[in-house]
Amino acid sequence: MELKALLATPFVLPSIPRVVALLLNELALSEPDLKKITQLISSDPALTTRLLQLANSGFFKLSGRVNSVSESLAVLELSHVRTMAASAASGASVKAVPGINLLQFWAYSLNVARLARSLAGLVRLNQQAAFTCGLIHAVGELAIHIGMPEQCAELDQAVPALDLRRARSERRAFGFCYAQVGAGFARKWNFPQPMADALEHQYAPFENDVYEPLAGVIHLAAWRARAKEADLSERELAVTFPGGVGDVLRLDIDMVLQQDPIDWSAQLPGRDLI
Repeated sequence: MELKALLATPFVLPSIPRVVALLLNELALSEPDLKKITQLISSDPALTTRLLQLANSGFFKLSGRVNSVSESLAVLELSHVRTMAASAASGASVKAVPGINLLQFWAYSLNVARLARSLAGLVRLNQQAAFTCGLIHAVGELAIHIGMPEQCAELDQAVPALDLRRARSERRAFGFCYAQVGAGFARKWNFPQPMADALEHQYAPFENDVYEPLAGVIHLAAWRARAKEADLSERELAVTFPGGVGDVLRLDIDMVLQQDPIDWSAQLPGRDLI
């Protein structure tokens, strides 16, 4: 399937069932807690994507300007959020995406978001935008697996979805990768241009005269999270570290690793919500 055809294919991003249930319960209260609503939506890539779509729609005249969940909630009324959450409940019923371990994917995405936010702080970029990009950076992977299950099944045998080599392998097999798919949808949904550019160039942030610092931040955050998923040794971390990206951002491997205070042996907040 060509990229244009995939981007034209309708699909439902699966949400975390427990998060959707908790969000609906909170929204049903007479005085919902906005902070809790923000935290719940910000833990789910699909809910975050849906909310940003709504906030950046032409209806609110802020197309291409809303970067985060908190900014979206400042624009929208709770009635809009309730409608969005109710619609997401049907997506939450999706039990599986062929070739994707959804529990792993959701937790991984949240960790990339947290790492991206920390790294953005070091290089003085918008931390909210970095968190959002980190959270949704691999949404294109879900779209590819949903829209091209047979082609993905063959590739998954050699290179799993969260493997460090995945983007390169997809480009060789399909002519595009999850980064271009995610960026394509981001533009289709009127997300801010810097965010769409960061998603598109995340796999190769500074190649071909491209300079997109936020893409570099997402690249480093995803490297760290995928390296953790693969349980790489200290030597393997040193070998695979994207030094070229780090050099441009003035972030060495130690600085990146120091932004990872998460105890991966314990349950993550994201997993608690699944």
